[in-house]
Amino acid sequence: MKLFFRAEGEGRPLLVLHGMFGSADNWQTHAKTLSQYFKVYLIDQRNHGHSPHSDDFSYDLMAEDLYELVAEEGLRDLLIIGHSMGGKTALRFAQQYGFLIDRMIIADMGIKAYPPHHDAVFAGLFAVDVENCESRKDAELRLSKHLSDESTKQFLLKNLYWKEQGKLAWRFNLDAIFRQRTEMMKALPDERIDNEVLLLRGGKSKYVLDDDMQAIEAMIPRVEFDTIENAGHWLHAEAPVVFIERCMRYFGE
Repeated sequence: MKLFFRAEGEGRPLLVLHGMFGSADNWQTHAKTLSQYFKVYLIDQRNHGHSPHSDDFSYDLMAEDLYELVAEEGLRDLLIIGHSMGGKTALRFAQQYGFLIDRMIIADMGIKAYPPHHDAVFAGLFAVDVENCESRKDAELRLSKHLSDESTKQFLLKNLYWKEQGKLAWRFNLDAIFRQRTEMMKALPDERIDNEVLLLRGGKSKYVLDDDMQAIEAMIPRVEFDTIENAGHWLHAEAPVVFIERCMRYFGE
């Protein structure tokens, strides 16, 4: 699948992969800083942002999508930042195409299976009923009946756009993501990753626990762990200055 991306800056290629329900647009502020040192590729993964929609949705497919983009652009010695779902995509890509990678930063994502935990989000998104929603305010009110966290609501509402006059739509493929939600929670295949990896976690997040580290080290022997103590799962948004500082330090800039 030919993915949508934006590229800016010059230098070593740095690919940025967003999380579930996100898009390349979420990383534009960070790209302004990073593009002073790298050629930054902000990528919309399949079923998100401006990339094509498909009923098929898995980490194997997203890794293949990424390889197609890398091959078409003629890239090597890749630097990668992947958050959450994007982090698992990056790790799966490394299992298959590690020879193309210099080093990676995985932001708050492990290798294990996760229990389903987006029930309220899906309930809120389906309650919006974009086919019959009259305004963005109406959408927000419907979403608020299922979600109380303001930052989560605003994050999701960034994906809402006017498909045509008087008709709203989601940038992401809600139906496909919902159908494949169990697939997205699966563990990575038990295949070794020989690349250098920084696993940067949020101190307030439960996505990567101390008890997970031994299994991660067995799969990724060259992994380093670091924690942003005052941040949760969206560590790049909650502690943006510290996040960029850690990334720049690890990438050697």
